[in-house]
Order: sequence, then structure tokens, then C-alpha cells
Amino acid sequence: MRLAILVGCLTATVCLLGFAAPAQSNGAGTAGPSDIHEINLDGLKKILQHDPKDTRPLLINFWATWCDPCREEFPDLVKVDSDYRSKGLNFVAISLDDISDIKTAVPKFLNEMKATMPVVLLNVNDPEPAIKAVDAAWDGQLPATFLYDKEGRVIFRHFGKIKPDELRAALDKAIVSKQ
Repeated sequence: MRLAILVGCLTATVCLLGFAAPAQSNGAGTAGPSDIHEINLDGLKKILQHDPKDTRPLLINFWATWCDPCREEFPDLVKVDSDYRSKGLNFVAISLDDISDIKTAVPKFLNEMKATMPVVLLNVNDPEPAIKAVDAAWDGQLPATFLYDKEGRVIFRHFGKIKPDELRAALDKAIVSKQ
């Protein structure tokens, strides 16, 4: 059951990322629920691909509307996006919902949360390559949050509901080190 859920989630996430602009070039623009795109594994890899000219840290959160801890932490992530976007944070939320939810449950949830960060839906048949592309230490548990430094290295990871103070401390350090 857990594998089936993870596969569904990763499938949705990969689909969304395939059509999203690379996270490193999103700038400070806002996204809305109508901007949700499906990506595949290649799209996920594109988001994770480090551009040496981009010195902004990249925050990625894997979540799903059916995941209670994901739903509980999302208001904190919306606040983090609001507080750190102007400081140079790149943030992409990757939904692992079923592809059929890309026009229903996902945008409804994002509207309720007043989320403006870029959101993609990963759609893959086999979640294992996507999981390993993100971080070899990740087993696919949701929610999962990863912060990459300006060189594209994972400098913070958290599996399960984030602790906002810990994430903010890592972000503060990453933002300072990018300057």
C-alpha cells in the first residue's frame, strides 16, 4: 500500500516537473493553481540540475493533498515562501497526487492555502529513480523537504512534517552563504 501511494505521488510529481520552468530560473514571480504542470523524471532532473550562474538556494518540498502531515505543514511552507522569496530563495512544491487531481484537488488545496510558489505534479511509473535523483538518503516518505545550496548540494533534508525554526535556520545560513 505504501509503495502504491508513493508511486502515485512520484508519478504525479514527475509529470508536473516536466513542464515547469527550471526552479533556478523562476525568479520572484508568483504561481497560482492554474500554473500547475505535470512533469516526468526528466522534468524532475531539470529542476534539480544546477546552473552555475544561479547562486540562489533551492528549496523543494514533496507533498500530496491526501497526506495529513503535508497538509499540516503547508501553511508554514507558504509563509517561508513569502518571507524568503525576496531574499533569493527558489522554491518548488512537488505534488505527488494522482494526475487526475491536477485540475481539481491540487488547485483547490493551493487556493485554500493561498500558495503562490511554483507547483508541479510528478508523474512517474517507477518512483525509485525519482527518489534517488533527489537524494540517495530519501526512502520516499512524505512530506519530504530538501534545501540545495548554490552549488546544488543538499544542505538540509527533513522527512516528515518540518520544524519551521529548523528550516528557517538552514535557509538563513544558505541565504547568507550565497552572498
